[in-house]
Amino acid sequence: MPRSKNAVASRARRKKILDQAKGFYGKRKNVYTVAKNIVEKGLTYSYVGRKLKKREYRQLWIARINAAVREEGLTYSQFINKLNTKGIELNRKVLADLAMNEPESFKALVNQVK
Repeated sequence: MPRSKNAVASRARRKKILDQAKGFYGKRKNVYTVAKNIVEKGLTYSYVGRKLKKREYRQLWIARINAAVREEGLTYSQFINKLNTKGIELNRKVLADLAMNEPESFKALVNQVK
């Protein structure tokens, strides 16, 4: 009985990694052992990046809300506290969007909270 190495599956495995390494520079794109390490590291960065993205957007929204609220004579923490005591449940994404794109309605919201 002849020996079977399952070349089709192992080639497919290598091809998958090399396809993911497309666009990399030098040996990183066409040497399997190098590409495997680099792709794995890249996937780790992309996983971490998806978590950081959420943090960074929340930071941006808070900065935008703070800037808009300070023009009205409040601080961010005072504004959020007053929103919570009034029972207005708008998330930071919506508040930042209001502050940027509809300053009149945001100003009305701040005056309602004061």
